[in-house]
Amino acid sequence: MQRTEEITARALELVGQDRYRLVMMVSKRADQLSNGAEPLIKADKNKQKFTDIALLEIAEGKIRLDSITDN
Repeated sequence: MQRTEEITARALELVGQDRYRLVMMVSKRADQLSNGAEPLIKADKNKQKFTDIALLEIAEGKIRLDSITDN
């Protein structure tokens, strides 16, 4: 299991070190997950927090800002 700090650092790199953007992306994606969206990574929605899943999806490049704001 990766440490949250490492995952956050990778995610920040993908959003240009913009913490505000990262927080907004995690929040929006976590909301989608809580409303029934399926994770884009191997994750158990019953055992992991939606915010943790969302952060990992972003860090792995599975989520882009435009893909979660078009809803």
